[in-house]
Amino acid sequence: MTSHSWTRRLGDLDARAYAAVARMPATEGIDVAVRTLSRAANHSKISFTIAAALAVRPGPPRLAAGTGLGAVGVASLTANLLAKRLARRPRPVRAEPGLFPGRYVVMPHSASFPSGHTASAVAFAVAVGKVVPTMAAPLGALAAIIGYSRVHTGVHYPGDVAGGAVLGAASAALVLDASRAARRSVH
Repeated sequence: MTSHSWTRRLGDLDARAYAAVARMPATEGIDVAVRTLSRAANHSKISFTIAAALAVRPGPPRLAAGTGLGAVGVASLTANLLAKRLARRPRPVRAEPGLFPGRYVVMPHSASFPSGHTASAVAFAVAVGKVVPTMAAPLGALAAIIGYSRVHTGVHYPGDVAGGAVLGAASAALVLDASRAARRSVH
């Protein structure tokens, strides 16, 4: 099988998964909560808020805040200034516009791949979770819900979210390595 046919099959699978989520029956409470979370994750506002709460505590929490925000910066720049421009994947076409208006957020104008929201949320979760392990599970769950929210609100395919998650994890690993190297050179 050629690489083109694999890409086409993955694209078809991605589109079918998106359509399955898009056709889920509306549940006002869930739709409102997911839409609100998706909007709250704009510009990494959730990560900045958590980092601010961590930064007021000395030691590992403060280090986690800085490391987490560094990872968000790398993920956001890489996703939005490099990957989206290279991939240029169009955003999903909402299958039945207006069917679930309470679910949708405004469609961004940028390319769809990768999900910048997911990349930043995963980067923050991984970086903070490595420094303060008790935060790994809750932040990982939050990042997963943020990723899902982008599909649920109709602005990303699941593959965009998966790509964003990989990019976010790689960004966190890069920042964590740089942070460890910097601390070793000081000591």
